[in-house]
Amino acid sequence: MMEEILKQLQNGTLSVAEAKEQLATYENLGFAKVDHHRMKRQGFPEIIYGEGKTSEQITAIIEAIKAKDNDVLATRINKEKADEILKQHSELTYNEIAQILYWKQQPKSADDSNGYVAVVCAGTSDLRVAEEAAVTAEVLGSKVHRIYDVGVAGIHRLLDNLEEIQNANVSVVVAGMEGALPSVVGGLVSNPVIAVPTSVGYGASFNGLSALLTMLNSCASGVSVVNIDNGFGGAYNAVIIDRLANKE
Repeated sequence: MMEEILKQLQNGTLSVAEAKEQLATYENLGFAKVDHHRMKRQGFPEIIYGEGKTSEQITAIIEAIKAKDNDVLATRINKEKADEILKQHSELTYNEIAQILYWKQQPKSADDSNGYVAVVCAGTSDLRVAEEAAVTAEVLGSKVHRIYDVGVAGIHRLLDNLEEIQNANVSVVVAGMEGALPSVVGGLVSNPVIAVPTSVGYGASFNGLSALLTMLNSCASGVSVVNIDNGFGGAYNAVIIDRLANKE
C-alpha cells in the first residue's frame, strides 16, 4: 500500500496532502483519534468502547473505521444508543444481551475443523457478560461454543458438557457469586482457562470482588483472570490463543 501511494505521488496523480492523509497512522476527529494502524500492529481493528460516548460520536468513529474497510465492533452500547446509530447504519447488527454493535465485511462460515472457543457461563444472571465474550470472539473471527447455566451448584450440568469444553482450544469461564466455576473447569481441562468474574451476587460479594479474588487465588493451574464484568477482555485474549492454536 505504501509503495503504491509513493508511486502515485511520484507521477503526480496524488498530492502531498493526499499522500500524508493516506499514510497517517490515525485520523483526528477532534473528540477521538481513530487508530487505523491497529489492524497491522495487533491483528484487529480498533474496537469502540461505547460507555461515556454519545451516539453521534460513536457514529462518527464507525464511519471512520468503515471508510478504511475494517470490521466494526462497539461494546457497551445500550439499546437507546443502538437505535440512534442504526438509523444511520442499518447494515450493523445489534445484540441487546451483549450490548454489542458490529459489522463484518466478509462473514466467515462456521467451521470447527481448526477448533473453537468455549464460553462457559455459571448462571443465567451472568448471560450479559458471557454473551459479550461470545459475540466478541465471533466478530474477531473465532468459532464459539456456548455452554451456559452450568454453575457449581448443580455440577452434574457441567460434567454433562465436559467433553465439549475439553475439546476447545481455550475456554472463557464466566461466573459471579463466589466465582468457583473457573477453578473447577481448570482442574478438568488441558486448555487455557480465562476467568471472567461478574458483579452478580448478594451484598457480601461486593459487586464481583469476591468472585475476582476467588479466581485470582485459584488452586487450578492454567487459569488467568480479567477484570469484573470484562467479557470483552476475556474474549480478546481467547481469540489470540485460538489463533495461535490454529497456526500450529
